[in-house]
Amino acid sequence: MFIEPHIRGEKKGWIEVICGSMFSGKTEELLRRLKRARIANLKVEIFKPAVDKRYAEEQIVSHDENATPSTPVENSQTILRLAQDVDVVGIDEAQFFNDQITHVCEQLALRGIRVIVAGLDMDYMGKPFGPMPDLLAIADYITKLHAICVCCGNIANYSFRKTSHDGQLVLGEKDIYEPRCRNCFYIGMEKGI
Repeated sequence: MFIEPHIRGEKKGWIEVICGSMFSGKTEELLRRLKRARIANLKVEIFKPAVDKRYAEEQIVSHDENATPSTPVENSQTILRLAQDVDVVGIDEAQFFNDQITHVCEQLALRGIRVIVAGLDMDYMGKPFGPMPDLLAIADYITKLHAICVCCGNIANYSFRKTSHDGQLVLGEKDIYEPRCRNCFYIGMEKGI
C-alpha cells in the first residue's frame, strides 16, 4: 500500500533514530522526546514489540525505571493500523521487529507523522541488529548514545553477553549483559570473560 507524500504547505513527517548499546540511555532519550511532544500538546502514540516483557507488558520502562504506557504489538504492520490521528509515534526496541518496520516508519513519515525509533544498533556479537541498519539508512536524524565500559571506564558502544546463550534474541538486564568499549568487548569475546 503506497501513501502519497504530503504536498507543499502540509504537515511534514520525519524519522529520528536513537541507537547505541545496552545501558546507553536509548529508552530514556525516547521518553524525554515523547514527554516534550506531549508538553507541546501533540498527540503521541507509543509502541513496543510484544516479546519485550522485561519490566511491564504495556509500558516502556527505562533502566532508571522511568515509564510510560505503550501498546505492545506482535508485528510492525499493526503500528500502521493503530497509529491513526497522531502527531508523533514512538517505537522502542526496534531491533526486535521484522524488516517491515522500515516500511512502516517510512509510511508514517509520509503521513506527516514524526517517528521516533529507539533500538540496539548491534547485537551481542557486535553485528548489525535486525532492521536497525535499514532504519539508520532512511532516518532524517540519528542520535548514537554511549554507555560507560564496566571494565575500563571508557565510552562503551558494545553490549557484552555474560552468559553462554548463543541465540540472537536473549532478553535480559545487568545479570546477562554489560556495556563495554571496543577493546574490552573483543578481549572478552576472545577469552570468554
